[in-house]
Amino acid sequence: MNFLNRFLFLASTLFFCVNLQAQTNTTTIKDALLIAAHNKSKLENSEQLLVVYNYQPESYSAFFVALEKKDNRWIVKQEPVQVCIGKNGFATQLNKREGDGKSPTGIFRLGKLYTYEKQLNTLLENQQTTAEDKWIDDSNSEDYNRFVKGATNAKSYENLLLKTDAYKYCMVIEYNTNPIIKGKGSAIFFHLAVKKSSFTAGCVAIDEENMKLMVSWLDPKRNPTIIMGNFNVLKSGL
Repeated sequence: MNFLNRFLFLASTLFFCVNLQAQTNTTTIKDALLIAAHNKSKLENSEQLLVVYNYQPESYSAFFVALEKKDNRWIVKQEPVQVCIGKNGFATQLNKREGDGKSPTGIFRLGKLYTYEKQLNTLLENQQTTAEDKWIDDSNSEDYNRFVKGATNAKSYENLLLKTDAYKYCMVIEYNTNPIIKGKGSAIFFHLAVKKSSFTAGCVAIDEENMKLMVSWLDPKRNPTIIMGNFNVLKSGL
């Protein structure tokens, strides 16, 4: 293949890839807006929405689209990206169990942010984490699915200060928090993905660049919310 032919081949391949990505983004946005529209009645009080969905319920790879409400219409705030969810995909709230490796399906408030950082550009309620900070995942503990600082009698828990950056930004997804039902799942967070194409134990994990954008954008006064689940489930309305 001579230089000109090689150049034309590479150019056409690049054009194809860019065009394919654009088509994927268009479809992803369209489906995210469809999910928001079909759950309109349950999202009336929210002005910031994170949409997380997959097409195969068992897949741990999902799409993420950030939407904001303007003039009572949802518009795209952040271009779609891929995120990691539970290694076994999504579970319905009825079937969700502690330790099942699945992310819960539903509409949840986004709560407090735990972070390794001392200072942040954020409006979110936040707390710098220390080695004393834990989130209890022992189903038999009276502190199940709660934050605890210091000593605990719980047999198992998540340390919120890790040796990795996974919890450098760790936002609580308010699943099974009010009321708390023993054994229905705990420690569901929106946190950093430390590896590409990986999975979580049930959380939603995103790259650091996009996490920082979310941390600086989300505003408690606008009732930030996350809707997550399989596309076919979410588009039917929860």
